[in-house]
Amino acid sequence: MVDYHAANNQSLYSAGGQQIYMEQENDWDRDLLLDPAWEKQQRKTFTAWCNSHLRKAGTQIENIEEDFRDGLKLMLLLEVISGERLPKPERGKMRVHKINNVNKALDFIASKGVKLVSIGAEETSAKEGLLLWCQRKTAPYKNVNVQNFHISWKDGLAFNALIHRHRPELIDYDKLRKDDPVTNLNNAFEVAERYLDIPKMLDAEDIVGTLRPDEKAIMTYVSCFYHAFSGAQKAETAANRICKVLAVNQENEHLMEDYEKLASDLLEWIRRTIPWLENRAPEKTMTEMQQKLEDFRDYRRVHKPPKVQEKCQLEINFNTLQTKLRLSNRPAFMPSEGRMVSDINGAWHKLEGAEKGYEEWLLNEIRRLERLDHLAEKFRQKAAIHESWTDGKEAMLTQKDYETATLSEIKALLKKHEAFESDLAAHQDRVEQIAAIAQELNELDYYDSPSVNARCQKICEQWDALGSLTQSRRESLERTEKQLESIDELYLEYAKRAAPFNNWMEGAMEDLQDMFIVHNIEEIQGLITAHDQFKSTLPEANKERESIQAIQAEVHKIAQYNGIKLAGNNPYTTITPQSIDKKWEKVQQLVPQRDQALQEELARQQSNDHLRRQFANQANMIGPWIQNKMEEIGRISIEMNGTLEDQLTHLRQYEQSIIEYKPNIDQLEGDHQLIQEALIFDNKYTAYTMEHLRVGWEQLLTTIARTINEIENQILTRDAKGISQEQLHEYRTSFNHFDKKRTGIMDGDDFRALLISTGNSLGDAEFARIMGIVDPNNSGAVTFQAFIDFMSRETTDTDTADQVIASFKILAGDKNYITAEELRRELPPDQAEYCIARMAPYTGPDAVPGALDYMSFSTALYGESDL
Repeated sequence: MVDYHAANNQSLYSAGGQQIYMEQENDWDRDLLLDPAWEKQQRKTFTAWCNSHLRKAGTQIENIEEDFRDGLKLMLLLEVISGERLPKPERGKMRVHKINNVNKALDFIASKGVKLVSIGAEETSAKEGLLLWCQRKTAPYKNVNVQNFHISWKDGLAFNALIHRHRPELIDYDKLRKDDPVTNLNNAFEVAERYLDIPKMLDAEDIVGTLRPDEKAIMTYVSCFYHAFSGAQKAETAANRICKVLAVNQENEHLMEDYEKLASDLLEWIRRTIPWLENRAPEKTMTEMQQKLEDFRDYRRVHKPPKVQEKCQLEINFNTLQTKLRLSNRPAFMPSEGRMVSDINGAWHKLEGAEKGYEEWLLNEIRRLERLDHLAEKFRQKAAIHESWTDGKEAMLTQKDYETATLSEIKALLKKHEAFESDLAAHQDRVEQIAAIAQELNELDYYDSPSVNARCQKICEQWDALGSLTQSRRESLERTEKQLESIDELYLEYAKRAAPFNNWMEGAMEDLQDMFIVHNIEEIQGLITAHDQFKSTLPEANKERESIQAIQAEVHKIAQYNGIKLAGNNPYTTITPQSIDKKWEKVQQLVPQRDQALQEELARQQSNDHLRRQFANQANMIGPWIQNKMEEIGRISIEMNGTLEDQLTHLRQYEQSIIEYKPNIDQLEGDHQLIQEALIFDNKYTAYTMEHLRVGWEQLLTTIARTINEIENQILTRDAKGISQEQLHEYRTSFNHFDKKRTGIMDGDDFRALLISTGNSLGDAEFARIMGIVDPNNSGAVTFQAFIDFMSRETTDTDTADQVIASFKILAGDKNYITAEELRRELPPDQAEYCIARMAPYTGPDAVPGALDYMSFSTALYGESDL
């Protein structure tokens, strides 16, 4: 029997100590060789070790000295250990056959570089390596100090520590006692046999009952632990690789889910908002329309800006996700139908199309309703004046006073009727105005048109009746006109002059009370000028009034002088001197009231003009500022000043400076709100509108955010693919050269030219393949990020589907399938369940119930099939 005992020991502390210890070990070795118990222990240990391998081939040995003599089981043992096929053994029973088989086994051992002589440097190195492994694994455990392969293992704690270090659930280490070695050893050996498939090679008593346990036996036993746990180490490494790959996929899926949800929410908001913006159904009142304007203002200032940010963030998330997918060797992300970035942009375009003109429509509607309210009030005012004038006229025209009147009275009645007809004709214009206003209210779809129409209809019918009655009365008076001869010239003169003057005063009062609506200083100044011209006519009008009153005074003077008793009022007119004075007094009162109203409106228009200038001053600064910032961002995005980190820092500082400008936008929004509340519809001091500036501001924020995201993705790509700063500079220089429009993107033709400049010889098929990589969504545009991804993708060291399959194969114990139990044992719970939920059942010929197909799952992770 060959003695494999080692002569070197690792716990040597000094040159003198080493000599003493070596002498002691030599004494022990001599004693052991003469000890029958030692030989029995060796035989037992190595028999168990051999059987631990032979049982994989379905056999075993009983006697290590006898069962290897014919070489058959020795060759079989070597095949199991090496995993290789040895030459075919000879099956004869003769001694020569047995010798030939043993020689074949020895030749195979020699072919592997193994020397069957004592202990050399190679064996010493292996022993030292195994000892170091034990020391590292047991270092954290109390009462364990592995210095050799004999007495360091007598108390059994080192065996238990090795098991606990790798499978802590199998050993309750804290309950073990150093003074109970038999229990400790039996515990370790039983656990190893039951759970680790390590056959029991020694009995506890074999170790405890000897002063110095056999080093070879202990090394053989420990090596089984090493191989058992080195397999576990491989499984741990494989599990770590799988966990890393799954973590990438889970993170990417989470980003995809976030994208899908954000896209769905944004599209749903757009879907709900567009009908609201497209609804051009006008409200009936100014209050309701102003509320619509307030709602729209809230939409633009409160509701839409967060959605603008969401849209920008959605695009940033999409670009970042695509970068991460490319860097992890995964296929590009294709959102579900209807949720592509282009779909979002299309929906957003429709939203802005619906939004466009909405505010203008609101303001036009408010202006229309303002005019309607004005017309309605004007209608009511003129209708009230006319109805007041017509009150009693029908009764006057239908009376039969001429039937009992004298000739002079008849003539007087006729003259009076002629004056009335003149008066009636003078009021025709007002009736036409009332009808015209009612018609305009109808055409403008005034909400209270039915009542206006009814009132207008009544006035027109009454007017027609008055005309008919007037004609009828004239005919009656004319029949008796021949009987009338006397006429009072003074009364007639009074009547002729009083009626026009009375009408003038009525018209003046109506004009002085007439409502007006203006929108700028020029319009109110025009009304003030007209009013001043009217006031300039008042002196002449007063002279006319005095002249008319003098006629009446002359009548009374002649009557008094001639002793004539006047029968009553002027028979030719109902206009009395008292009514003239009363109306003149009313005109005098209305003039200063009109002055005040016009001056108040002038002040309001001056205030409006101030608001216009205030808004314009800010807008004329903000508009160019936004344009300048947009141009600066465009320059920054294509320049190459400093490292990517420097550019990112610069851009974030630049973004902060832009955000800090926001109060200026808010202030302008406040000025714009004041302008809208004042119903100002134009501004000659600026070409900028609030809508134009809002859009510019939103584009500015979106552009800086996208530019920052591009730099972040470039950093991700650089770090993942090991691109140097010089390479990035070269890529950027080449890209900028062909980016003719300086937009940061280029079309297919420019990109083809760029590829050719980098030394790529392209046919149509190859170019189409490359475009599929750099533009997976067929947008027709290639970004700088996509370009550097393509330029560096061939040199990237990324995990592959084959590597993941190999890792699963380790966890599955070399099977072509894996079970849920194995996944739960080897992987963290969430990742185990992730795999179980997605793995298809395995259908191979070696399938067992519950077998899962890890191969198709692994290829699906990389887009080579569907999960």
